[in-house]
Amino acid sequence: MTTEELHSEPRVRVRGGWISTLVLANLGLYMAFLTPIQVLLAEQIDEIHPSGKEIALGWATGIGALVAVVANPLAGALSDRTGGRFGRRRPWILGGAALGAVGLAVTAVQTTVVGVTLGWCLAQLGLNAMLAGTSAVVPDQVPVRQRAAVSGFIGIPQTLGLVVGALLVTMVVTGIVTGYLLLAALTVLCALPFVLLMPDPQVPPTAKQSVRLRDFWVSPRDHPDFGWAWLTRFLVMLGNAMGTLYLLYFLKDAVHYADPDEGVLILTLLYTAGVAVTAVAGGIVSDRLGRRKALVAVSSGVMAVASLLLTFWHTWPMAMGAAALLGLGFGAYIAVDQALITQVLPRAGDRAKDLGVINVANSAPQVLGPALAAPVVAYAGGYAGLYLTATVVTVLGGVLVWKIRSVP
Repeated sequence: MTTEELHSEPRVRVRGGWISTLVLANLGLYMAFLTPIQVLLAEQIDEIHPSGKEIALGWATGIGALVAVVANPLAGALSDRTGGRFGRRRPWILGGAALGAVGLAVTAVQTTVVGVTLGWCLAQLGLNAMLAGTSAVVPDQVPVRQRAAVSGFIGIPQTLGLVVGALLVTMVVTGIVTGYLLLAALTVLCALPFVLLMPDPQVPPTAKQSVRLRDFWVSPRDHPDFGWAWLTRFLVMLGNAMGTLYLLYFLKDAVHYADPDEGVLILTLLYTAGVAVTAVAGGIVSDRLGRRKALVAVSSGVMAVASLLLTFWHTWPMAMGAAALLGLGFGAYIAVDQALITQVLPRAGDRAKDLGVINVANSAPQVLGPALAAPVVAYAGGYAGLYLTATVVTVLGGVLVWKIRSVP
C-alpha cells in the first residue's frame, strides 16, 4: 500500500465479521480495564489494608489513570510508525493484550498496596497500548458514513465489559487471584480473532518518522475543531465520572437502600441496557443523516437530565429511572461523538497518536473527578450539589460541540 492510499479516507464498508471480532477484542479489553477497579482491586486492598482502604484504592486507581494518560498517546504514536508484514495496529493490539495480561497476573499475587499499585500500572500500560490499536483501526478502515454505527457496536463493550467481568469474577470463579487470571486469559483470547483474521495495512518505509515530544501537543489555534472535540469529550466524561463516583455511598446515605451493593449492580444493568438500546441505533441514524453535532448535543442533554433528576429526588425509583436514562444518553453519545472525533483528526498519518490525545479526555476525568467531587459533597450541598455540578458540566460539554465547524 502506498503512502497516499494509507492516508486516504477508506471507502469500502467493513463487514459483519470485521465488526464482530473488533467488538470481541474490545469486550476483553474493557473487562480487564473495568472489572478490577469495581471488584478485584477493591476486594484485594480491603484484605491488605482494611483500615485505609478508601484512600489506598484511590491512590492505586489514580496512579493507574495517570499511567493511562501517558501510555495511550505514546503507544498510538509508535503504532502510527510501526512497519512490518504484520501491519501497524495488530502488533500493538496483541502485544498490549499480552502485557496487560502479565500486569493483571502480577497484580493478583501482590500482598502490599505498593505492589498492587505497581502491578496495576503495568496492566494499564499494556491495556492502553491495546486501546491505541483498537481505536485507530476504525478511522483506518471504516468509511465516514459507517463510522457512527461501528462506533456504536464498539461502545457497547465499554459498559457490557463491566457487567460480564463482574459476573465472571463473582459467580464463575471464586477468589481474587483466580479472578485476575481469568481476566488475563480472556484479554488475550478475545484479541486473537481480530489480530489473526482481519487485515491491517503496512506502513511504507517513507511514512515512518521518529517520535518527538512536541508531536503530542495539538495546537487548538492550528486545529480548533480538534480542540473543541477534546474539550467536549473531557467535560461530558467529567460529568459522568462525578455522577457515578459516589453511587454506592449515595444509595447508602441518601437513598437508604437496604443493600447498596445489590443496588449498584441493578443500576449498572439498567445503565447497560440503555446503552445497548441507543448505541448502534444512534450511530445508524447519525450515519444516514450525515449529522453529528445535533445528536451529540441531544445525547449530552439526556445525560444531564439524568443527573438533574438525582439532584432533587433521592429515591430508589428515581435512581433506577436516572440509570436507564443515563445509559440511553451515553449509548448514543459515545457512538456519534467517536465518529465525529475521527473526522477532526489533524493528520491521517497520526491517527492513533491523536486518538490517544483524545483518550486523555477519557482518563483525566477519572483522576480529577474524585478531587472535584469530594469537596462538593462535603462543603457545597452534599449529593444534591454533586449531581447539580455534574449536570452543569455535562450541559456545557453538549453546548460546546457547536463550536466545531468542519463536521455537520
